[in-house]
Amino acid sequence: MSIDLSALSRQELTALRKNVDKALDTLEARRRAEALKAAEDAAKEFGFSLSELNSSTASSKKTKGAPKFVNPEDPSQTWTGRGRKPNWVVVHLDAGKPLEDLAL
Repeated sequence: MSIDLSALSRQELTALRKNVDKALDTLEARRRAEALKAAEDAAKEFGFSLSELNSSTASSKKTKGAPKFVNPEDPSQTWTGRGRKPNWVVVHLDAGKPLEDLAL
């Protein structure tokens, strides 16, 4: 299929763009529905519903560790000791004070 775009007016090109966008949206929605149906069928084949499989993966997410350090100036700020040090820990250490001062 070949359309001579140079022969179309601005108004016709704008209408064509809107029609193409609508067709792409419809195609994507149809493909999503097909993918969802295929996933549901695959889950059913193993004796599960798709929502059961989704909820089990959500519950297995990692949880944050328990806080081990607290900002003495703002007790709502805590740090587990893992990952990047918060600014208040860095400031405390730069002042030459030991990390143990911040321990819970």
